[in-house]
Amino acid sequence: MSAPPPYQNQPQQPYGYPQQQQPYGYPQQQQPQQPYGYPQQHQGPQGPQRPQRPQPQRSPLRGLITAVIVLAVFGGAAWYVWDYNTNPHGGKAKKEAAQAARAEENKKYNPQVGDCVKVHDPQGEPLAEIVDCGSPEAQYKTADRLIGDARCGSKFDYGIHVSIRHSSNYTLCFTKV
Repeated sequence: MSAPPPYQNQPQQPYGYPQQQQPYGYPQQQQPQQPYGYPQQHQGPQGPQRPQRPQPQRSPLRGLITAVIVLAVFGGAAWYVWDYNTNPHGGKAKKEAAQAARAEENKKYNPQVGDCVKVHDPQGEPLAEIVDCGSPEAQYKTADRLIGDARCGSKFDYGIHVSIRHSSNYTLCFTKV
């Protein structure tokens, strides 16, 4: 058996080279020539491939340093949370406890209408402390709270003007118990 004769427009390949099959009606594509001394680039499905750079090896010391830094950050945060929640002698827990104590103390010295009080330093800077109405310390009963710089009328036995920073002023009017 012999090979069929080549088509008129197709060049013949030298003996020993495989024949390239081209789709019918398309001209054969020529490969571009590489300049002398340059390596031939291999073409894959995405086009020419770039030469691969060798990846630098990571040092185990670098990983150890990273792990120590991460542990230090999380350890510090955990210590802060633990200290904040368990140490009443320092930090924010102490300040919050002091603020709560002051708020409780302020309730003791902030009488409302109907509360019985004992007045400390009535001639200097008077301070009305809330006491039980049945106790022997009770001197006055809070009768009215006037907003602003108003003065207590003649129906009241004693009055204290209270001026609070960043708040409105008021006057407490008392009657004897």
